[in-house]
Amino acid sequence: MLKYKGYTGHVEFDDETDIFHGEVLDTRDVITFQGETVEELRRAFRDSIDDYLEFCVERNEKPDKPFSGKFVVRLSTGLHHRAYVKAMEQGKSLNQLVVESLEKAI
Repeated sequence: MLKYKGYTGHVEFDDETDIFHGEVLDTRDVITFQGETVEELRRAFRDSIDDYLEFCVERNEKPDKPFSGKFVVRLSTGLHHRAYVKAMEQGKSLNQLVVESLEKAI
């Protein structure tokens, strides 16, 4: 993974074309980059982010931030009930229990 200005780039290597190619993960907008060497790839990643941010300024738009801090999780009714009971036993909200569990897992 590449990191730059708060953005994360996921990279893959195409052995048929001998090119590294990647995509920025932190936005719904499509931002891609590629290079034949690691240094070329890093430079293309940074340039793509800079171009994206410049494009947003030119259009007077805020860069996309797809992570609002909210997401829906589908559970079985049994797991939902057990999680709710566990949260109540610990004097927490269900949301707090889920956040703490994710923090421990990740």
